[in-house]
Amino acid sequence: MILTQLPNSVEGRDALTHLHGYTNARAHLDVGPMIIEKGKGVHVWDNAGNQYIEAMSGLWSTALGFNEQRLIDVAMAQMQKLPYYHTFGHKGHSPAAELAHTLVNLVPGQMSKAFFTNSGSEAIDTAIKLIWYRSNAMGNPEKKKILARNRSYHGVTTAGACLTRLPANQASFDQVVPALQLTCPHYWREKLEDETEDAFVDRLVSELEETIETEGAHTIAAMFAEPVQGAGGVVVPPVNYWEKIQNVLHQNDILLLADEVICGFGRTGNLFGCETYNIKPDLVTLSKQLTSSYLPGSALMINDKVFEPIADHSNEIGVLGHGFTGGGHPVVCAVANETIRIIEDDNLVEHARVMGQHLQRGLKQYESHPLVGEVRGVGLIAAIELVTDKETKIALEKPGQLGIMAGKNATACGFISRNIADALAFCPPLIIKKNEIDDLVARVGKALDSTLAELNE
Repeated sequence: MILTQLPNSVEGRDALTHLHGYTNARAHLDVGPMIIEKGKGVHVWDNAGNQYIEAMSGLWSTALGFNEQRLIDVAMAQMQKLPYYHTFGHKGHSPAAELAHTLVNLVPGQMSKAFFTNSGSEAIDTAIKLIWYRSNAMGNPEKKKILARNRSYHGVTTAGACLTRLPANQASFDQVVPALQLTCPHYWREKLEDETEDAFVDRLVSELEETIETEGAHTIAAMFAEPVQGAGGVVVPPVNYWEKIQNVLHQNDILLLADEVICGFGRTGNLFGCETYNIKPDLVTLSKQLTSSYLPGSALMINDKVFEPIADHSNEIGVLGHGFTGGGHPVVCAVANETIRIIEDDNLVEHARVMGQHLQRGLKQYESHPLVGEVRGVGLIAAIELVTDKETKIALEKPGQLGIMAGKNATACGFISRNIADALAFCPPLIIKKNEIDDLVARVGKALDSTLAELNE
């Protein structure tokens, strides 16, 4: 049986839930959230027994699906051996040491140190603090501004939210980080009339150069960017975008942080998005697929260029006054270590590349659908941009309204996507099989047809 409306959960109505994408938040709270009771593989079931393909891996994150026994077993074993210890005061434990060693050798950019946090947002906030600390240590107290792109997502904590350039995450919230906004590298949406892709990239590079010249390179500490922008609508950059952007940053002594929270551990068809786009970062943030989201965990990776001034200054002061009680939690680290082993043992990066090609081909067939303006993606991450007018790229009068309609029809057709404004996003578990992709793609077609029929009524 396929659900036609969200279950009216009394318990759910008492909980504050995320309201992104809803035009009427109070109406949503009156209905209550869908209550998911169990999961297996790429499927989840709600409390009414309805089955869904989880086409978003929860929140871009459950790489290994919803019942990986190896993760459950290693978590239980670590709970019995050492359920908690910290990494403060020159102390640590084996799972954290193993994970740090693994990540330093895996993550691109010649990383030398790992700092463990509890969420991607905490990793971003830590990066901002350490970058500022480094600027002070080097006698550059003005070098504090951060470059971020429109439609980027870098968390919702106080500092990270300043770099998250999405209206819902900034409206009515105060901004405390001096952030400089750049154009989102979405060629289909942002290009000028008759502008080629190369000309579009050159315009964005010129914008970066002009921003640096206007603000002064001595005031700009870093650029924070996702290899592929996820929560901003799955924005895949043009081929030569990253090469040219990095050249400008390097020439102006501006650090680059690659936010791999969504792209990391196979999502783009390589182990990291940095490998897909030949990005050489100074800092990298990790989360989500790091633990397959079975437990909350994250990490900030830094290279020696970032680390050495921080270490020298901390030695002068006597302490680096930053850390989290749960950062580097032994159970979380044990699960992360096992997640990485499973990804390697099961060759899931190559699997994601092959299955990703199949997913992209399947979704591309809908480019001729009356409601589809663009199908975009790389590896096992994709989006369908919905429009009512292909020429003007307009959806409905109220932005996001068409996306909400399509999202509800997706649920009714038995799969869970996420409407980002007027785009439907897809980010299935890395373990998804060819027949499951075929099933998903067929359901997508039904959801698009249902949405078109609803508009025509």
